[in-house]
Amino acid sequence: MLRIGITGNIGSGKTTASKVFEVLGVPVFYADAAAKTIMTDDPQLVAGIKKTFGDEAYFTDGSLNRKYIANIVFNNDAELTKLNNLTHPAVFRAFDNWVAGINNVPYVVKEAALLFESSSYKMCDYSVLVTAPLELRIERVTRRDNITAAEVQAREAKQFTQEKKRELADYIIENDETQLLIPQVLALHETFLQLATP
Repeated sequence: MLRIGITGNIGSGKTTASKVFEVLGVPVFYADAAAKTIMTDDPQLVAGIKKTFGDEAYFTDGSLNRKYIANIVFNNDAELTKLNNLTHPAVFRAFDNWVAGINNVPYVVKEAALLFESSSYKMCDYSVLVTAPLELRIERVTRRDNITAAEVQAREAKQFTQEKKRELADYIIENDETQLLIPQVLALHETFLQLATP
């Protein structure tokens, strides 16, 4: 069973592309959603976060004090790196456990915003990058999340550039509104089915 990583910078449409793979019957692991869950469900990660950021990182009911954590890491790259260094290995474990429970499919997809930044692309057989011009991505995200262009660019600055990701990716989906997304996903689906056939 092949493992396919899919990523893209903010507003690129990586989740939309992943949903198309799901419609085609491909199991998709959403790493960012999983990270939110395991921050309360993975005892090893919870212990690490408490040790690094203090017991105040969690409420008495066991839920994560997101505002407290956000205030620490938001403008402090060193603290954000500490959080990522705790979270990424836990997400890797969750992905491995998820894959272990899946049978009889040619391939699975892991959707992750930080696929390259976290080096988790190395755990995948192939990687796909969904791209779009920056202006278009800013327009999408400001509309979707009701935030300013400056806030989008601040998030963008915390990721590898799209150009750097292009160099690392095995396949590219151009989601620039001049080329249709679904035919590109269908073509990749056929490619991955062939690659998965011994």
